[in-house]
Amino acid sequence: MPDHISKQFDMELENIRTRVLQMGGLVEQQIRAAMEALQDGDMDRLERVIADDAKVNAFEVAIDEDCQHIIARRQPAASDLRMVITVIKTITDLERIGDEAQKVARVGRSLYQSSRYPMPRFREADKMAKAALAMLHRALDSFARLDATAAVELAEEDLMLDEDYASELRSQITYMMEDPRTISLSIDTLFICKAIERIGDHAKNISEYVVYLVKGKDIRHTSLEDKKRETLPQEPV
Repeated sequence: MPDHISKQFDMELENIRTRVLQMGGLVEQQIRAAMEALQDGDMDRLERVIADDAKVNAFEVAIDEDCQHIIARRQPAASDLRMVITVIKTITDLERIGDEAQKVARVGRSLYQSSRYPMPRFREADKMAKAALAMLHRALDSFARLDATAAVELAEEDLMLDEDYASELRSQITYMMEDPRTISLSIDTLFICKAIERIGDHAKNISEYVVYLVKGKDIRHTSLEDKKRETLPQEPV
């Protein structure tokens, strides 16, 4: 490949990487705004989160089209092909995270409109959201720095987030059993917590794609021990 074409190709790859990070920043903003509006009862902000999901979708469509053009024109191989594949997979997860943020906002809007807005009951959801946001930020950082080691940390954190959701599920079941009048509210609360738990799943997925990009290994659907073996530096014998 002539040098000027190679440089242009590198610029195209760097451009899509940058736009993935921009998309990730927008999604982080959506989650944060949804949770803050949920806690504050800010109806206008909830509406903006719902409407702004279209921006996340537009990012996905545009980046996906660029990736298709790169594959058709450049016919990338080896690490370049892995980069394009990683980008396609990552933007899919980011779009789904945006959907989960929109779900939180929609439930919040419903609660606020029906005068069932119970701010103290969202403390656990807020705690989970902070953990999920930290996971997403770390996943995006691992993509930016091509750091394959973050996948193990995120897998462990995802297990903790799953445990937090299970704990909240038990609590809400107790509320419903003690007072049937709380059933509707408890279901909505669990819907919010489940959306946040799914955000953690998608963040973990992104970190696993980075391992594929950096090492050419697919660690999806593997045990935590296998992830450690594939990503962490080996200790000298």
